[in-house]
Amino acid sequence: MTDIDQDAVKMFAFKVWTYKMGEQVSLLVHLGDRLGLYKAMAANGPMSSEQVASTTNLHERFVREWLLGQAAAGLIDRHDDGLFEVTPVQAAVLANEDDSIAFAAGAFRGGIEPDVVDRIEDSFRTGLGITYEQQGPRAAAGMARMTGPWSKLALTSTILPALDGVVDKLESGATVVDIGCGGGVMLTTLAQAFPNCRCVGYDPSAAALDVAKARAAQMGLTNVDFVEASGEDLEPGSAYDLAITFDCMHDMAFPDRTASAIRAAIADDGTWLLKDIRSTGDFAADMRNPLLAMFYGFSITSCLQSAMSEPGGAGLGTLGLHADAAQELTRKAGFSRFAIHDLDDAANLYYEVRV
Repeated sequence: MTDIDQDAVKMFAFKVWTYKMGEQVSLLVHLGDRLGLYKAMAANGPMSSEQVASTTNLHERFVREWLLGQAAAGLIDRHDDGLFEVTPVQAAVLANEDDSIAFAAGAFRGGIEPDVVDRIEDSFRTGLGITYEQQGPRAAAGMARMTGPWSKLALTSTILPALDGVVDKLESGATVVDIGCGGGVMLTTLAQAFPNCRCVGYDPSAAALDVAKARAAQMGLTNVDFVEASGEDLEPGSAYDLAITFDCMHDMAFPDRTASAIRAAIADDGTWLLKDIRSTGDFAADMRNPLLAMFYGFSITSCLQSAMSEPGGAGLGTLGLHADAAQELTRKAGFSRFAIHDLDDAANLYYEVRV
């Protein structure tokens, strides 16, 4: 790998990820066609998310995320006043099935299992999303493979060394908990690198834990265990030296409860490593991210689904836990120190949280 032009690798990786964005946007186009969103907006001028939701009898929060995703993709217009519009040109391609030879939205089929798409469609009507467990084993395996490369290659070389004193603790034999461990890629990588550590992964998805357990067994690890439970179920007083939440707090219906549980379970001199998606909380600023539409696609199909899977859920979605929101979340849970680490990860930032 040392002889490869790293700039060329980055450019090629970006090209590949744009096709993943296309996959996500394709599903959003399919949902827009299937739910009648394009047709409801065509010839009606600028509309708010509330107006679109009312016109289509759909849940506003899901409609709003779809509208932002479509605007990020450049498929509908978003005006400075926050209203959205399907222009005549866009309608000719996306809405006017009966009288436009350019109509193309019907060609989009969704790209995932029909029963899952059915459930996603229902979430727009009910406002209640589907859990990761309900998204099935393919979703768990796919998430593990998607997030695995960076976790495996950067965890011990870049991420953990950025944290004050953490590597020394791990080498001596720390206790580690990975909340929302999913397929276990990150936790098994850590357990292998630091054999003196005692590691445990929490996740509410049995399908994801099946992937994680198989991975640990294949690696021959004896210092890692997995618990089918949510972050809210952490045992108080466990005095963990390191708590990790990688790309999962924004998926939780009640992230504040998990943050409080982490505070109760972490040692007074412990560290919480919180990794979450790069975003600012400002749509216009986030538009500088060329893959923004893909993130909204992930939100509609997965992250927001999970975050809205319980009544009254926070509904953060993929882009909902930006730095300011993360700091406020940790402060309310009882943590006083919050440091931001930008580790050249195009998709994520890393927050070092301490008591």
